[in-house]
Amino acid sequence: MPTGSIRTLGNIVMHHAQHLRRLKACIFAASIVAISASGAFAQGAMQMPPPAVGVLDLKAHAVPVISELPGRVAATRTSEVRARVSGILQERVFQQGTLVKQGDVLYRIDPRLFRVRVESAEASLRRAQATQDNAKVQFERQKTLRERNVASGIDFDNASVALAQSEADVALAQAALDEAKINLDYTEVRAPITGIIGAALVTEGGLVTADGTANLALIQQIDPVYVDFTQSAQDLIALRRAVSQGKLESPKPGEASVTLVFDGGDTYPEKGKLLFSSASVDPTTGQVTLRAEFPNPRTDLLPGMYVRIRIEQAVQQGAITVPQRAVLRTQDGRPQVYVVDADGTARLRDVKLGQSLDQDWVVESGLKEGEKLVVDGVQKVRPDTKVVPQPWSPETSSQTDGGKPPEKSADKPADTSTATQAK
Repeated sequence: MPTGSIRTLGNIVMHHAQHLRRLKACIFAASIVAISASGAFAQGAMQMPPPAVGVLDLKAHAVPVISELPGRVAATRTSEVRARVSGILQERVFQQGTLVKQGDVLYRIDPRLFRVRVESAEASLRRAQATQDNAKVQFERQKTLRERNVASGIDFDNASVALAQSEADVALAQAALDEAKINLDYTEVRAPITGIIGAALVTEGGLVTADGTANLALIQQIDPVYVDFTQSAQDLIALRRAVSQGKLESPKPGEASVTLVFDGGDTYPEKGKLLFSSASVDPTTGQVTLRAEFPNPRTDLLPGMYVRIRIEQAVQQGAITVPQRAVLRTQDGRPQVYVVDADGTARLRDVKLGQSLDQDWVVESGLKEGEKLVVDGVQKVRPDTKVVPQPWSPETSSQTDGGKPPEKSADKPADTSTATQAK
C-alpha cells in the first residue's frame, strides 16, 4: 500500500475516534441534566402546599333528647249508631264514607205504630184532664157545703181524695204522652257525634230492635286524632333519673315537641302535643303507653295507621354536635374525626356518638368546645399533616365541595393508613 494512502486512513480513524469521544461526553452531560431535573421535580413535589379544608369551630349548646317510638293512629271519638226503638228500616239517608254532623238523620224507621201510640196517649191525657176537672168541681162543692155545715166530713174527704187521684192520673197520662213522642222521635235515627261515618251495616227493609247488639253504622271523629305509642319502661326510667340527677332538663309542660313520621319516612307537617303517659306498665311487654294529639284537617291520618313518633323528652345542656359529613369510620366501625391544632396540624380523634339530629351527630365524648373540626376536604387530609383551615358553614359547603350538594350522611370508611395510625 502506498505511504499516502496509509496516512489518509490513519487520519480517518483518528477523526472517528475524536467524534466518538465527543458523543460520549454529550450523552454523559445529558444524563447529568436529566438526573438533576428529576431530583428537582421530586423535591418540588415533596414541597407541595398543604390542602385547604373547611373547619367548624365547635360550640356547646342545648339539644333536645328525642326518642323515636312506634305508634298507631286512633279516632278521638268513636260512636256506634244503634236503634233505640224496634221496627222496620224504611230509608237510609246518609252517604257512606262522608262527614256527618251531630243530630243529622241517618235512618228512618216505620213511624206509623208510634204515631198511633202518641194519639192514644193524647186521648188518655184528655180523659184524665176531664176527670180532673170534674174532681175539682166536686171538691169545691163539698168545700162550700162543709163551710155551711150542710155536708158531712166524709163527703169532703172523698172529694179531696178524688181530686188528688185525678191530678195523679193527669201527670201519668202526660208522662205516657211524652214517652210516646220520644219514641216517635227515635224513629229517626240521628248521628250522636260529628265525624266520618262508615259503611251501612243494615239495609232498608231490615228489622232493628232496641235491645239488639248489632249497630247500624260506625262514626269516627278524626280531626283531631290520637296517636298511641309505647316506650320501654327502662328507657323512661333512665330519662327520668337523668333529669333528677341534673344531667338533663325536662321540657316545660305543653312545650315538648311531638312529630309524626309516616311508614315511608315522610314527616307529617302538623305538630302534635303530648297528652299523657300511662301510670302502669304492660306486664306482657314491659312497655308504657303514651298518647299524643295531632290536628288532621285534611284527613291524612286514618285510624289504625302505623306511624312513628319523634318526641322531645328532655333537653341536654352544653352538648356538642358535629355534621355527619365530618365523621369517618375505621374498618371496624369506630367513628373518627379530624381536629386542627393551633399550628395547623390535623389530628385524628376517636369520638363517641349519640343520637342523630337532622344532619348532625351529638358527640358524647372525644370533643370539647372551641376545637376546630374538619368538615370539608376530609378525604384530602392525612393524620399529623399540615392543612390550611378555612371557615365552614352549611351555606358555603357546596362551594367548598366544588359545587356538589352537601351529603346527608358522610360516615365514610377511613382508609387503611388512617385506621392504622389511629390505633
